[in-house]
Amino acid sequence: MAGKMLAIGECMVELMQAEGGLLRKGYAGDTFNAAYYARLFMPADWTVGYCSAVGTDTVSDEMLAFMAEKQIDTSAVRRIENRSAGLYMIHLKDGERSFSYWRSHSAAKLLADDAEHLRRAIESSDLILFSGITLAILAPDAVETLLSELRRAKASGKTVVFDPNIRPRLWDDAERMRRTLTDGARAATLVMPSFDDEITHFGDASIEATIARYKSLGAANIVVKDGEKGVTLAFGDAPVEHVPATPVERVVDTTSAGDSFNGAFVARLVAGDKPAQAAAFAASVAASVIGHHGALVAKEKLPAA
Repeated sequence: MAGKMLAIGECMVELMQAEGGLLRKGYAGDTFNAAYYARLFMPADWTVGYCSAVGTDTVSDEMLAFMAEKQIDTSAVRRIENRSAGLYMIHLKDGERSFSYWRSHSAAKLLADDAEHLRRAIESSDLILFSGITLAILAPDAVETLLSELRRAKASGKTVVFDPNIRPRLWDDAERMRRTLTDGARAATLVMPSFDDEITHFGDASIEATIARYKSLGAANIVVKDGEKGVTLAFGDAPVEHVPATPVERVVDTTSAGDSFNGAFVARLVAGDKPAQAAAFAASVAASVIGHHGALVAKEKLPAA
């Protein structure tokens, strides 16, 4: 049955390494990356949209044109005067990445300032995906506006997907970070954390502890990503399942590994795959993505659904 997915967050200008010491420009951001991969593998009768804010400058025009080219609906992206898109640069060492950011004037920080616009975008969608980065870039009042709308969506029966995607440098206070991420999980029906983040920032001693904590917050379904050890699925009252990672011959760039998994996973869920099937396919996509440079890898370089 046809439906609509809406990802909420920040898309940025991406500068990545290219041959000869040059840099190549792209566009990426955790929830946008997930939307991109979801669109690649989502049933054709589903729409994938993005909810954010950009400026009215040339960079923002080019970003919106790029989204449209990738078949991402931009009708929920607001245009804001005297703002622009954020920018980041990827630094690579042995396939692992670090980043430099320029986002102080990012329009996306205001994505939830128009509550009516946000409500219309969410109400017109069936599956909504957001992340800890989405929450981190917003002012406290805007966080509450967004979470209030997501709680309404959850209560109305919509699927709300949350990746905590913990980035401490985006937060001014560790306790506020943990509290806000916890509130994000309470608004979700499906939580997709990375286990190493949960160990570091919530002190979880085991994947079982992570699952129990998120279940206690009211999330019905949990997918715990654990890198090369695979993923653990806890869906409703069904037995917990483990799905191994797909072996990787050569790691080139780990950018978007988790994002591509998220997008491919939700795409295959709505296509009718069982959670373990969706996770196995998503793992194969993530394994392919980290064998290439940049966040967004062309479909012809990825496994077929």
